[in-house]
Amino acid sequence: MSALAPENVEKSRSEIQSEFDQVVALKDVSFNVKRGETFVVMGLSGSGKSTLVRCLIRLIEATSGSILVEDEDVTLLNEKSLRDFRRTKISMVFQNFGLLPHRNVMENACYGLEIKNISKDERHEKAQRMLDLVGLNGWENSRVSQLSGGMQQRVGLARALAVEPEILLMDEPFSGLDPLIRRQMRSELAELQKEIKKTMVFITHDLDEAVTVGDRIAIMRDGEIIQMGTPQEIILNPVDDFVTEFTEDVSKDRILNASSICVNPDLIWTHSEDLNKLKDHVNKVNPRHIAFVNESGSSLGILMRDSVEQSKVKEDLDRMLKDSPAPISSSSNVKPAISKLADSETPIPVVDAKNHLLGVITQSSILNALAE
Repeated sequence: MSALAPENVEKSRSEIQSEFDQVVALKDVSFNVKRGETFVVMGLSGSGKSTLVRCLIRLIEATSGSILVEDEDVTLLNEKSLRDFRRTKISMVFQNFGLLPHRNVMENACYGLEIKNISKDERHEKAQRMLDLVGLNGWENSRVSQLSGGMQQRVGLARALAVEPEILLMDEPFSGLDPLIRRQMRSELAELQKEIKKTMVFITHDLDEAVTVGDRIAIMRDGEIIQMGTPQEIILNPVDDFVTEFTEDVSKDRILNASSICVNPDLIWTHSEDLNKLKDHVNKVNPRHIAFVNESGSSLGILMRDSVEQSKVKEDLDRMLKDSPAPISSSSNVKPAISKLADSETPIPVVDAKNHLLGVITQSSILNALAE
């Protein structure tokens, strides 16, 4: 193809279309998806995202390049191997549900297992587990025409999950739903993914949706990936004006986590140290607050300076530390911290999975992060 000649590699999509009357659907697209990760591909209509996901399963054949799944190149599979690959390793959920109208919910959920020649009892057992998982218990004998759009989408998801795929491809699965049902479905999918931990490629044009379900996001324009990263990286550090405009309506408190806004405590103090020694040190360094830890660095709580100065014995500290704000995980969203700080000026400790103190969140650190 003339458009693929070396001298045309740097030409834009519009230049190729104008000169050769050919459309470059995808150009130099390269990414990897980790096991158990939800990788979101997003962009405006015509950006190439749906073409991309269809290339992964060879519903559209790539002109060049490789598609590696566990070191196996899908583009080299023969017809039988490709059919086995689609049946056993990968499932796809489409925008238009793709349900069989003459079959009931259970029969639709079983369809992929039926194609694999699984016995009736076994496929009903597996399908039932998935229907229960997506909240359709009791609807097994209903016709799909009797279901709402959101329920029909759940049937499509149950059908995809019933074959126990290693990879789940979702091509704008919620875009045809009403806004309220759509928000509900993407939240439910995010919760469901915590349980099933499938490797997932999710296509959408909705950034709110991408932020809700995605571990990482790739933004496409004119068939190319122009930025890739976590929701936080994409929104806080857009690479160009297009991404900036694309992400400007997303509230930062949705994507900021505790680790990104925590600051160093004014003073960190090992609780086993003498109280009088602590007071002397407080007078010297004049901290606003003190973060207390044990000998291993685990957080015990935070007190304001006045509370320490008014303490007469260690027991006074212990009592107040029990009432100080509970720590939050470094990966937690900042919204709980905002709620806590609204009722208290005492900073909130930020800890890792082992309760080791990493820093504190203060009112000023939150305001600074949201204002940047």
